[in-house]
Amino acid sequence: MEIISLSAEKIILPLPIYKSIKIAEAIGKEGDKFSIFIGLDQSLVEQLKKYSADKSDTELQKNTSDWKRFVEGTYEEWYKKNRTSFALVHNESGAMAAIMRFGPEPLLKEVSNWHTIGWRSYNPWRGKGVMKDFAKFTLDFYLQSFTNIKFWISARKENTGSIKLAEFLDFKTDEEKSKEISISENREALVMIRDKI
Repeated sequence: MEIISLSAEKIILPLPIYKSIKIAEAIGKEGDKFSIFIGLDQSLVEQLKKYSADKSDTELQKNTSDWKRFVEGTYEEWYKKNRTSFALVHNESGAMAAIMRFGPEPLLKEVSNWHTIGWRSYNPWRGKGVMKDFAKFTLDFYLQSFTNIKFWISARKENTGSIKLAEFLDFKTDEEKSKEISISENREALVMIRDKI
């Protein structure tokens, strides 16, 4: 995917809730045109809730906590945790093709400088090669606002697509933390960290 950055101004994160700024344009491998936004306006939040509630998307339901986060819970409560979202929006349809979410989150008892990342691609764009460049661009953009931070993710071991994307972004498996999270959350989890500062 080719990405053309549009934003030269400094953006203070997190944005106010429902504020969205177009920061880039992108062209997919198949010629589809996309826009990249930082922040979700109300229409993008509604799409996020709809995707999260879609029980027919078995991959999303199996590999994420989005149902609990945005269907049982509210976007507004989640956003209060100083979250920053980036949306990849398909220009022709207006549909959100993918999302990247960032925010401070302690890794177990380690509070200092840890942030977490969540990513999703939605059908029909899942598996079409939109995530690598979108994820790298948004990670680099986020790091312009935060210095000296480390990232972590927790993924299901069978979610190979997410694990490969994490590896592409320089995340490494932490076996010790994986065991701790698996025990504390009573599920098989793979913790990956990116601690280069």
